[in-house]
Amino acid sequence: MTTFAEQTEALQVPADVQNLLFREARTANSFSSEPVTEEQVRAIYDLVKWAPTSMNTQPLRALVLRTAEAKARLLPHMAPGNRDKTEAAPLTVVLAADVDFHENIPQVFPHAPQVKDNFSDEQGRVEFSKLNSLLQVGYFIIGVRAAGLAAGPMTGFDAQGVDDEFFADKKWRSLVVVNVGKPGENPWFDRLPRLDFEQVVETL
Repeated sequence: MTTFAEQTEALQVPADVQNLLFREARTANSFSSEPVTEEQVRAIYDLVKWAPTSMNTQPLRALVLRTAEAKARLLPHMAPGNRDKTEAAPLTVVLAADVDFHENIPQVFPHAPQVKDNFSDEQGRVEFSKLNSLLQVGYFIIGVRAAGLAAGPMTGFDAQGVDDEFFADKKWRSLVVVNVGKPGENPWFDRLPRLDFEQVVETL
């Protein structure tokens, strides 16, 4: 059994960065009115784009909602418990998987552009894009934390309704809605326990 100090020292980044990205980071349920800048959004993406995806396909797509008009289109599709905080957040991002990700393969996988031909089956692309996009979603949340902001990821929404509302002319499939901003008043629920190493990890 290692001590906490030994665990932090075993990692490459300093303890304060570990805490910012993981130990002290929380899912926010209220947000201040302080805006999230375009520069912050671009900086977050500049981190997220380095997430690993199979064959570098990068299927994640993001719809950034800033205006009240845009939020009004989203809110009817959110679960009742998620509507007020989504309306109040300075920025909301719909993270989606692009089923037509394969169209970009000649650009993102240039040494084997013919790989595009392996994705002719749309149903296969749906599952592939979902799995790889969810890898990128995790990186997005870490990127938000790295910007000194709080993320409020939610899966409580009508995904088909969101797709019909925003992506009718695209092959994007919504996965997670994330509120982004500085924490507001009483933003955190009580911290819930995590499973211990011995409960999760098996070494052969």
